[in-house]
Amino acid sequence: LLKLLGKKSSSYITIPGNDIHEEAKAAVKSLEDTLDMGFSVADYAQMAQMGIPVEKVRSQLVIFRNGISKVQLKKPATLSDGIVDMYDSRAKELAAYFDQRKDSLKLMKFVPASGAASRMFKFVLEFLAGFDAEKETINAYINRRKDESLRTFLIGIDKFPFFNEVLAVTKEREDYSALTKDRRYFGFIKTMLNDSAFDYANKPKGILPFHKYEDFTATPVYEHLKEAASYSSSQGVADVHFTISEEHLDGFLDAIKEAKVRVEAEYGVSINISFSYQHKQTDTIAVDIQNRPFRNEDGTLLFRPGGHGALIQNLNGLDADIVFVKNIDNVSLNHIDAIAFNKKALAGQLIELQEQVFECLRKIEQGDVTGQELRNMFAFAMAKLSVDVPEDIMKFTHEHRLEFARKIFNRPIRVCGMVKNEGEPGGGPFWVKGDDGKLSLQIVESSQVDLENPAQKEILASSTHFNPVDLVCGLKDYKGQRFDLNDFVDPSTGFIVYKNKMGKDLKSYELPGLWNGAMAGWITVFAEVPLTTFSPVKTVNDLLKPAHQPL
Repeated sequence: LLKLLGKKSSSYITIPGNDIHEEAKAAVKSLEDTLDMGFSVADYAQMAQMGIPVEKVRSQLVIFRNGISKVQLKKPATLSDGIVDMYDSRAKELAAYFDQRKDSLKLMKFVPASGAASRMFKFVLEFLAGFDAEKETINAYINRRKDESLRTFLIGIDKFPFFNEVLAVTKEREDYSALTKDRRYFGFIKTMLNDSAFDYANKPKGILPFHKYEDFTATPVYEHLKEAASYSSSQGVADVHFTISEEHLDGFLDAIKEAKVRVEAEYGVSINISFSYQHKQTDTIAVDIQNRPFRNEDGTLLFRPGGHGALIQNLNGLDADIVFVKNIDNVSLNHIDAIAFNKKALAGQLIELQEQVFECLRKIEQGDVTGQELRNMFAFAMAKLSVDVPEDIMKFTHEHRLEFARKIFNRPIRVCGMVKNEGEPGGGPFWVKGDDGKLSLQIVESSQVDLENPAQKEILASSTHFNPVDLVCGLKDYKGQRFDLNDFVDPSTGFIVYKNKMGKDLKSYELPGLWNGAMAGWITVFAEVPLTTFSPVKTVNDLLKPAHQPL
């Protein structure tokens, strides 16, 4: 309003005496600073409508201007140095312990599932746009584009779970029998991507056909419900929460209705399903290359989704003791028993550690902790929780030691499954040095690392394990109260990504990743799990791998 009227704040604010409330002074300063960034009254209205505080927008603009500091890798987490070896007998003990304790706990499975399948079909979309049947053969296109992905797709085309359904519609063309093999392939792909009955690239992965059973075709939704019935049910009930895009709600409801009935009949477990959307309040402002707010054609500010780190708000809203987190595309046709067993082992590990942590906190609260008991607590924190405890901690005052112990224990806990690194793109487990000089276990993406620093690049390359997004989380404290997960986010670990809109380059800010900076302040334990538990579908060709094909 000040800018609209062409007034400066000092000409407009009456000061009663010399006393201005601190909040009023801060509000004036905030408004002046924001006006300097060129926002209009309409911009403020847009932010208010989206529920995005002006202060948050300002902090994001500062990040664009100053950049994001890279993390400082100390060393990769390895077996016996940050990663627990869950050998068979130990895993059996932990899985059995989970089974003993689970009926006294509220369990939930949390599945991020809002992503569309466009990347999954990227190379076939490019083929559809770039192939000219009048001028070249498909083989010539493959050689010209060096597109081995398309070759693999066509060789295995009849093994895809959707093959028969798409082919039946493709054959409805009157001239189908007269078409060349190349024309038939082209028609199949066009039907798969453009026909309203399929339209796979525009649908979320969660409702696509992934697996072919004898009498039906299964979606990832079905597989996740089956998993939930196998390892995350308590007292005969399995709660599953999906984060989805609002526009895909109807598709999910249809997929879930069919899958729910089938899984409940197969496993004798009642399935409760809930949804949430990525909150618009977590969208972030985009800027041009000069770090000025990017505007749409109609003059409004461009806000973009804040990435999967925004889902910490969805996780924060769940009322559960133990939450299993797994991506929508990481499912298997053949390894459900191994998956369930290892999930239970991870959960048993979490419960066992959580009970020890809670015991420490109760002793601290009682206030009669001896020096030796504190030594034992710190030894436990270092050995089992990978907490960096100062060597001279026992030289501090008793009160200081108690406060330090309370701080390191009173945090949400996560146990993260890690698989051996076989070259998959993505994050991995590392020891990271914080600004305070202390080490902590973190899941780090390559984009967070200064790759121009040879030493940092070498540490990144020497990682022995990979993050499959296989988490079991404890969200409540020792009094049974939910933590506010926002208190444990490291805001300095977001990402600046480059995009293009309307032919113009722009920069976008993504929030600290859900299992990266969004959980940076958690108690973190890494444990090795077998590769059989990890079978993601990043491209459609992944459906041709053994984990997704009938035996």
